[in-house]
Amino acid sequence: MNKHYDENLEENEIIEAGEFIEEYEECEETYEEEYEEEYEDDEFDEDGEYDDDNDEYSDEDDEPVETLGWDAITEAFEKIYPGQEDPKHYGVMIPWMFGGKDPLEGISIYDAGDYWHFVTYGLSELYEKESENLEYSGYGMEFTLKLKKGCYEDEEAEIRGLCGILQSIARITFQSGEIFDVFEYLYTGQTEGMDVEQKSKITGFITIPDEKAGSEILTPNGKVTFVEFIGATDAELTKIKNKEMTVRQLYDKLGSDLTDYKRDSVV
Repeated sequence: MNKHYDENLEENEIIEAGEFIEEYEECEETYEEEYEEEYEDDEFDEDGEYDDDNDEYSDEDDEPVETLGWDAITEAFEKIYPGQEDPKHYGVMIPWMFGGKDPLEGISIYDAGDYWHFVTYGLSELYEKESENLEYSGYGMEFTLKLKKGCYEDEEAEIRGLCGILQSIARITFQSGEIFDVFEYLYTGQTEGMDVEQKSKITGFITIPDEKAGSEILTPNGKVTFVEFIGATDAELTKIKNKEMTVRQLYDKLGSDLTDYKRDSVV
């Protein structure tokens, strides 16, 4: 299909980056409190080190976990960015399977010079094959995004904010099974910017295949498409929603796949 418009989304649910930063900090505090409660009654040796001799199981009992899907994504991006074996990475404190609110297990951000290249981990099968669909890995996709540098005052806040936005979009898939395809659009109807200060004209997204990442890779667990999100303005998305323009036409008019918080609308 050529569009994605979810009427069940509450306004501002996806694009309030500032709200994500506050939630992230609250999550950190909650995690630290739970960790302290978990170990406050445990025994420590005379050097103050945690004594796990009395644990019900030891590391020796754990079977090694295969990270076949995860490694395939990393390999694809290390080919693009050789030498960046340790990019910025944002993981989750509490995984989705254990009751956490964020479905993606992690997001890596590679330095591409003029922009930051985001890639998600979690919409495909990152470990051993579990689904019966042998053609695709998990939902058969991972998200990417290219954030132009120099279009924000607080770089770290904007990067973390976009991680929250990608988590929110992925949550739609985990909760409803929605698959995001290329050349669709994501419209929420709001007019405030998705940047932390909400001053940008960028309010939603269009999607394209991430050709720099190879568009699609074949992992040991099946195919994975890299669906790239590009920031779009309310005016641009309204044109698409009203069928006055297609996603492909807007992409051609933009002439770039970078999300630029400082750009004006092209319509």
